[in-house]
Amino acid sequence: MLIFYTKIDLVSHLKSISNQEKSIGFVPTMGALHEGHLSLMKEALLHNTVVVVSIFVNPTQFNNAEDLAKYPRTLEQDVERIKTISDTIIVFSPSIKDMYEGNAVSEHFDFDGLENQMEGKFRPGHFDGVGTIVKQLFEIVKPTNSYFGEKDFQQLQIIKKMVAKLKMPVKVIGCPIHREPNGLAMSSRNERLSEDDRKEAAIIYKTIQESKLLFATKSAKEVTKFVAEKFKKNSKFELEYFQIADEKTLFPCIRKSKHKKYRAFIAVFVNNIRLIDTISLN
Repeated sequence: MLIFYTKIDLVSHLKSISNQEKSIGFVPTMGALHEGHLSLMKEALLHNTVVVVSIFVNPTQFNNAEDLAKYPRTLEQDVERIKTISDTIIVFSPSIKDMYEGNAVSEHFDFDGLENQMEGKFRPGHFDGVGTIVKQLFEIVKPTNSYFGEKDFQQLQIIKKMVAKLKMPVKVIGCPIHREPNGLAMSSRNERLSEDDRKEAAIIYKTIQESKLLFATKSAKEVTKFVAEKFKKNSKFELEYFQIADEKTLFPCIRKSKHKKYRAFIAVFVNNIRLIDTISLN
């Protein structure tokens, strides 16, 4: 399996295998790989002649220094997991110095307001960091197609917006959320949960499933109140936000329209570990 640690080496290799039929599938990750990541790689392998996976914990998208410090870094195990799918996948694992050339600061982006909702409200600067690193990675890899999980649906919409605004020649593809047997959305952060917390965190998915059923007959305000009250009763979990939003604009739903698609978004703390999830409502 080919592993590149610098931009210049990866670019040189990708140029060396250039041909008219080549299509590059790209899966950007921060490592600590799980089945959700592997499903993105499998999708990329199905539709592209070359697949590149990046493993890079991006400092500019963390607004919490403690969260950055605790984020798992498991490159050797990640490479072994990738090999279980295919040893033809190219791994790109650069250093912060190589990616940011000694100046790890974000560009500023205008995502037409998508960045001001939900995650943007609670994690200032997060999406500037995401935009900065994904833009760089797209410029390095020059992918035909890039694959992202729908768990980070707001991020997915923001990357699509960036690509459209910058006229970048890449197709951004969202893939379904992979879940643990109890429904918890797969996340690298799940590894930091105790066994009991991981089991009990099933309440997150169960609650948004219930919110979907309620939304068929109730207003967004009523559903939001139901979710808030449910988490108030469980002292182990701290609800940061629950929002029902227009899938396209991500603006909160004030009054339902049959012409719009809606999605529920949730962020919950479990013993200071932050978990997010989302579900389509109609």
